[in-house]
Amino acid sequence: MYILSCLALKSNNLAMEQQVSANNMMQTAKAPAVYIRRAAVLSFAFLILIAGYMQADARPAPDSFADLAEKLLPSVVNISSTQNVEVARGRRGSPDFQLPPGSPFEDFFDEFFGDRNQENPDSDSNDEAPTRRATSLGSGFVIDPTGYIVTNNHVIGEADEIIIRMSDEEEYPAEIIGRDVQLDIALLKIEPNRELPYVEFGDSSAARVGDWVMTIGNPFGLGGSVTAGIVSARHRQINSGPYDDYIQTDASINRGNSGGPMFNMGGQVIGVNTLIFSPTGGNVGIGFSIPANRVKLVIEQLREYGKFQRGWLGVNIQNVTKDIAESIGLKESKGAIVSTVDPDGPAKLAGLEPGDVIQEFAGIEVKRSADLPWIVASTGIGKEVGVKVFRDGKVKEFTITTKPFPEQQQQIASAAPEPVAPKAEESEVLGMILASGNRQLSERFDIPSDVAGVVVVNLSRTSVAAEQGIRPGDVIVQVNKDEVTTFGQVQAQIDSAQEAGRKAVLFRVYRDGTFFHVAIPIDKAAG
Repeated sequence: MYILSCLALKSNNLAMEQQVSANNMMQTAKAPAVYIRRAAVLSFAFLILIAGYMQADARPAPDSFADLAEKLLPSVVNISSTQNVEVARGRRGSPDFQLPPGSPFEDFFDEFFGDRNQENPDSDSNDEAPTRRATSLGSGFVIDPTGYIVTNNHVIGEADEIIIRMSDEEEYPAEIIGRDVQLDIALLKIEPNRELPYVEFGDSSAARVGDWVMTIGNPFGLGGSVTAGIVSARHRQINSGPYDDYIQTDASINRGNSGGPMFNMGGQVIGVNTLIFSPTGGNVGIGFSIPANRVKLVIEQLREYGKFQRGWLGVNIQNVTKDIAESIGLKESKGAIVSTVDPDGPAKLAGLEPGDVIQEFAGIEVKRSADLPWIVASTGIGKEVGVKVFRDGKVKEFTITTKPFPEQQQQIASAAPEPVAPKAEESEVLGMILASGNRQLSERFDIPSDVAGVVVVNLSRTSVAAEQGIRPGDVIVQVNKDEVTTFGQVQAQIDSAQEAGRKAVLFRVYRDGTFFHVAIPIDKAAG
């Protein structure tokens, strides 16, 4: 305020000076200098204000995490889960050790425990397989004073017994209230003899790259341990499942930290520590946490229903790349392009088709394909929502009612054989050797009888098609959303796209039980 008052006074004085000098030709000649001085003063004031704002908004490194750790440690628990697992029958009297071939210790163990390559003659092949108690250790945190505890699903696995150890060494048996395998979250319940210290969830979407975070867990079974670091990245995808969206941190996370909380500097949980990237098994500064905003929704439903009631749309989707956007006339490479529509899914009933680009679902913009699965899942079951899609150059709206999510999902993989020269019945375009589908090709590439199209018999490794992921055995079923069964139809669609000034052409392809889209550039020479 003081700086602003002084500047205002100075400004008024300058204004009066200019008024007085208006009747003096010499002073009038100096008027531009007055304006320059005024602009300089005001600019200086503006810079001071901006600098003060930036200083107030900065988040300096904390002098210590001790107060925060002291407050939060009692709410973080160690989890010990045990189960009976079958073990392979031992050889005659030998221990359950595996030695590398040629090990110098082989003779030693054979001498004292018998020949490990011989079956135990005293064993009864009809006996039940022996079992042993397997124990795993992890972390969790209390979210309710009555004893509700959050952890990772993989921490408890198929445990027969779960023991919760508090920071004061008190132990309680726990029961599983609910679990969600896809998001790897579980909710446990204990019956304490007192109200427990607990923590609350924060807004994980407010976390910024570079923010300080603190984690608490049970690394290597050592007990409650505190580590700190920063948010290294957000929206990290590591191909762990359909809901890939992690907060990455450099705070030390090791084995046993799974299920533990990641805190912001306000003491709120913004993530559940779940994975580490490590070639050695130890911490290398790359850990991943499930965002709290997702965990909250799952926990609410686990507590109420015992499971997460995720919605289902019934489509397979892909990212809209620049080439795909260009091939369909989309200005920006945003949204999720539909590669397959389940015949029994809600999308089919609503009228969605392969090639549609979903741009909005239930009023939420779909910026990338990875956004859509969680948006749909979090919508719930039996919800009627609006969907906006881009089709044939226009945005169309549909109304869809979500259904329960099916249990199984399908994954695809295949390998590309060496290319060969085309035969008489084959033709080449964009570096691909194509042939109309027939019984021999169907048997060769294991193509179902109900899949009709043009088969990619082979292709050049340096072709634009190979660069876009096309493989031998792929079946081109549509080009630019028109069905094709002959090479001529494929070539006609490519020619039409070139005449229209398109830089790419959109192929719909079948491979190993799945349909997907590929945009192949046509403004490059085929290899």
